[in-house]
Amino acid sequence: MKNISVVGSGTMGNGIAHVFAQNGYKVSLIDISEKALEKAIATIAKNLDRQIKKEKITEADKKNTLANLTTFTKLEEGVKNADLVVEAATENTDLKLSIFKQLGQLCKSDTILASNTSSISITKIGAVTQRPDKVIGMHFMNPVPVMKLVEIIRGYKTSDEVTKNIMELAKNLKKVPVEVNDYPGFVANRVLMPMINEAIITLSEGVAGVAEIDTVMKLGMAHPMGPLQLADFIGLDVCLSIMNVLYKGLGKDKYAPCPLLVNMVNAGNLGVKSGEGFYNWTHGTKELIVADSFQ
Repeated sequence: MKNISVVGSGTMGNGIAHVFAQNGYKVSLIDISEKALEKAIATIAKNLDRQIKKEKITEADKKNTLANLTTFTKLEEGVKNADLVVEAATENTDLKLSIFKQLGQLCKSDTILASNTSSISITKIGAVTQRPDKVIGMHFMNPVPVMKLVEIIRGYKTSDEVTKNIMELAKNLKKVPVEVNDYPGFVANRVLMPMINEAIITLSEGVAGVAEIDTVMKLGMAHPMGPLQLADFIGLDVCLSIMNVLYKGLGKDKYAPCPLLVNMVNAGNLGVKSGEGFYNWTHGTKELIVADSFQ
């Protein structure tokens, strides 16, 4: 696999494109918005500069990485030569199914189709493609250039050969692939999201404030950041979407999203992306919001 197409140029999409391009793959980065693509390339360049400053790469490495990237606003043009397509669109089931239905029609018959979904069934995605044996999950972690883990999710019909190839590909990206089966939330979010949800419940019940909850988890459990700050980084809308997938897929009350989380998403307080979540991010740095406002 030499030609990689990445669908979606947001935080995850540009990070995935960055990693593939830096490791010598030719990458087609696809988004319906030209402005979003320009922002993505600028973000990749900025992150490469950060790597140069840390002496992890050279100026020549940056130049080569950027030369491996080509942008497209039309899906059919961006995927026509792809050996692998990695979808990194918004965590929305209907949107992903629509994209994969198109990919099944537009791509070469031997193209592998991967989704960066953090919770949606790979089996369900594969069923709309007419090639379910070639559909697999590649769940990268954020920030993609830094985090080593890639969850490799096998759908019900994903072939052994495709799974083996994607596991090896992830290693070529200097990542650590872990194979998991197709159940709601897989491993990462089946464990992580209920913890975040419980932290929100703890806040809503007045057990402790935002800073206190995050401090307990950082200093007491050795987490690099607290669950409420992490929720802001992930996006509260994404957290809610994943909790809904868990609740619907597993049918247990313990996966029901906290009403406070639902209310914050409905109010447009989505975390870093909107400038306000459990913290205020409007100035680019974290500022504590008074916990009483969430009671």
